[in-house]
Amino acid sequence: MSNTSFFESVEKNFEKAAQITGHPRGLLDQIRVCNSVYHMKFPVKIDGEFQVIEAWRVQHSHHRVPTKGGIRYDAMVNEDEVMALASLMTYKCAIVDVPFGGAKGGIRINPRQFSSDQLERITRRYAAELCKKNMLGPGLDVPAPDYGTGEREMSWIVDTYMALNPGSIDGYGCVTGKPVTQHGINGRREATGLGVFFGVREACSFADDMAELGLKPGLEGKKVIVQGLGNVGYYSAKFFQDGGATIVGIGEYEGAIYNVNGLDVDAVFNHRKSTGSILNFPGATNMANTAEILEQPCDILIPAALENVIHEGNAKKIKAKIIGEAANGPVTTEADDILNGMGVMIIPDMYLNAGGVTVSYFEWLKNLSHVRFGRLTKRFEQGSNMRIVDTIEELTGKKLSQKEVDNIIKGPDEIDLVRSGLEETMINSYHAIRNEWKSNAASNNLRTAAFVVAINKIASDYLAMGIFP
Repeated sequence: MSNTSFFESVEKNFEKAAQITGHPRGLLDQIRVCNSVYHMKFPVKIDGEFQVIEAWRVQHSHHRVPTKGGIRYDAMVNEDEVMALASLMTYKCAIVDVPFGGAKGGIRINPRQFSSDQLERITRRYAAELCKKNMLGPGLDVPAPDYGTGEREMSWIVDTYMALNPGSIDGYGCVTGKPVTQHGINGRREATGLGVFFGVREACSFADDMAELGLKPGLEGKKVIVQGLGNVGYYSAKFFQDGGATIVGIGEYEGAIYNVNGLDVDAVFNHRKSTGSILNFPGATNMANTAEILEQPCDILIPAALENVIHEGNAKKIKAKIIGEAANGPVTTEADDILNGMGVMIIPDMYLNAGGVTVSYFEWLKNLSHVRFGRLTKRFEQGSNMRIVDTIEELTGKKLSQKEVDNIIKGPDEIDLVRSGLEETMINSYHAIRNEWKSNAASNNLRTAAFVVAINKIASDYLAMGIFP
């Protein structure tokens, strides 16, 4: 395993790219450092006794406000990890042109060891602590779900914020990833996984890049392994399967399964739901150690769980031609060097898993505008399209079938617009990264190119402020 911490790994990757940009050292240092680190401890009554809970909120960059980033619940959460994740959020937002600074939060608990009522008390107290320090609000800092959290926790946070800030007209924008019934947005739940799919699909669309890997362009028939069957892993696997790829391996914390002929994602998901484990799935080979799944033959490997799962000790055993980093920091800097030397294409996390923050941005805009996407235009577009159908039928003398008419006149629902906006974002962002990679010999891989793109965008913001000459 690597002796380099997660935050040090992020900083090393930053420095590789920083040398290429040519920006002044002072400006680069300002972009690199975390602006605010809030380490808190607060008591919560659990089973009749008070327990001290340790938590963090890190705001990495204030070059744009509000800051934005998820909250994770995990027993291994630490300050270094939260700082690293906040840093990545800054660069991630810059790459996909989302106007936020990066932030991240973490509470050091194992959520499986607490009841729903206990988790609610912990979450609400955490939100109240953030409010005390002006680190929660639609124009200040906007959390979202991350590992160990979801729509439920976000609903508790927004309710706490609204209770402490009565009359806040934009208050529902204080968090994203909320249930749709509580001012969330359709499409947020699957956004990160869908973004992973769009990003890998775009990378695989370049015939010359695929030829260098010995692969044909497109996803059709490509063998994919997904490590992690949580929200991101499940939806990534589901969209890959629907897009023509074959899921040959799935890993989770209890173990992994592999079948070279393919696994049905929903069948595996339902098997785990009914048995409590993905193991013993019919027709699949069991692996007691989930790390083994990373080393099995495939075309595309999607680590979608935690950081540092591909490291110096196992990098040379990786057989994939493409690694799509659906998780944050799954490949250490040492492994990164090894894999690049092996000719593996690594699509970096700071781009590939940006689907969540992209759709969170859409949700935040929805909360500030107080209107559902599509509400103002859907019927108008349907009417306009119907007039086009009438004109076609009049000019051709042919009557279209009802199915043909329905397909032509359909106006977009909110989820259609969200997915369209996400697809546009992921395609344009990949092209920007790839252009840097192909046009600048110093940006010799996609990760370095992504950092260069991010640093240049953030630097332009600081220079526009007049802070740096």
